Amino acid sequence: MFRFIPLLILFLILGCSFDNKTGIWENSNSPKNIKKKDRFEDFKKLYTEEESFNKIIAPPKDLKILSGKIKKNSNWSDEFYANSNNYENFSYNNLNKVIFRSKKLTKYEINERILFDGKRVIINDEKGNIVIYSVDEKKIIYKYNFYKKRFKKLKKQLNIVVESDFIYVIDNIGYFYKLNFIKNKLVWAKNFKTPFRSNIKIHENKILAADLNNKLYILDKFSGNRLRIIPTENSSLKNEFKNSLALSGDSIFFLNTYGSLYSVNSNNQKIQWFNNFNQSLDLNSGNLFYSNPIVTYKNKVLVSTDPYFYTLDLTSGLMLSKTSITSVVKPIISEGGIFLITKDNLLVYKQLNSEKVIYSINIDQEIAKFLSTKKKSISVQSLFIVNNDLFVFLDNSYLIKFNKKGKIKSIDKLPAKIGTYPIFISSSILYLNKKNQLVILD
Repeated sequence: MFRFIPLLILFLILGCSFDNKTGIWENSNSPKNIKKKDRFEDFKKLYTEEESFNKIIAPPKDLKILSGKIKKNSNWSDEFYANSNNYENFSYNNLNKVIFRSKKLTKYEINERILFDGKRVIINDEKGNIVIYSVDEKKIIYKYNFYKKRFKKLKKQLNIVVESDFIYVIDNIGYFYKLNFIKNKLVWAKNFKTPFRSNIKIHENKILAADLNNKLYILDKFSGNRLRIIPTENSSLKNEFKNSLALSGDSIFFLNTYGSLYSVNSNNQKIQWFNNFNQSLDLNSGNLFYSNPIVTYKNKVLVSTDPYFYTLDLTSGLMLSKTSITSVVKPIISEGGIFLITKDNLLVYKQLNSEKVIYSINIDQEIAKFLSTKKKSISVQSLFIVNNDLFVFLDNSYLIKFNKKGKIKSIDKLPAKIGTYPIFISSSILYLNKKNQLVILD
């Protein structure tokens, strides 16, 4: 019997080392994981009426999912890609090879969202630098900093959007400015003295943003003059959630940090309807509200909060469905259905027009089966539809590819560590790595 003991020990050692050397399992004590866990712990204390969805549902064998035409994208001028905040079915060459790596673009901490205007990558950092990098010329062609010496020590948080030759910028100081990055010229700058806290949208001749006090700003994009400021409920307690803006037709949709969604007519700047998703209606309470960016799709608005997922009629604001699901990523809409990932790492596909969940699989479990290892936990960064498949990017620079029915096709370690959210350009993936170098994968 004793002669088998060394073999048993060897087997256990090899088994453990294989389980760990893949590197896909995220350290549960990593800063990003602790931050995510703390966020959801806060909400557990507030929302105890209904348990969040946590069921495993096998995909139906006859399931058919449409994902739209594959798009070879050439532009990413908005941090959430489009006015609707929804992604498309992007094209990718799928070789997982680095075809280009730049020099370091900045030595400072960068914004996790990068933009691309068709020729140039636009990034910004905590010092307030806006860096324009030409992919064709393989060099920084312009670097701009708006801020004077009195703001030197202040950590700047910029949100930007690009249109033609112009960059529109809001910051956490209260400035709103427009930059012509082709002529290297500041066009206009306004100081509203209240920090901004939202993404930016452009609709025709208007530029839209919201501040820390949940006021919606509508400015003339040519002059920067104020057209209207719409005050909404202020939340006394600030958390990670930023005010969220989306567009559809002539309607502006504004979800504030208190949990109220407003529909505003862009032409006359009047409120068309509003709806509240906060579990507490006490304006004076220290309530928390969290949501992913709102998404518009055809005649619907989708709001992914903690703890519910809502589908509303875009015109009337009427609630069409309410499902007890919390997503850790911005949901992806694919024709008649929605893909999302829960805080328990469930990949869920549900119907768009109802509360029905079509399937729900445990990503951790599927990875363990695919790799023949013990089940641990991963930390999800983002979700995309690419080449008709689902691409799940992890914080530790792994990429899991699922087919739309939830079956893993491959697990790849990205050849360069991912430091920003990826964007898809000309069938390639662009992002900045941990060294602030631009990486292009083919």
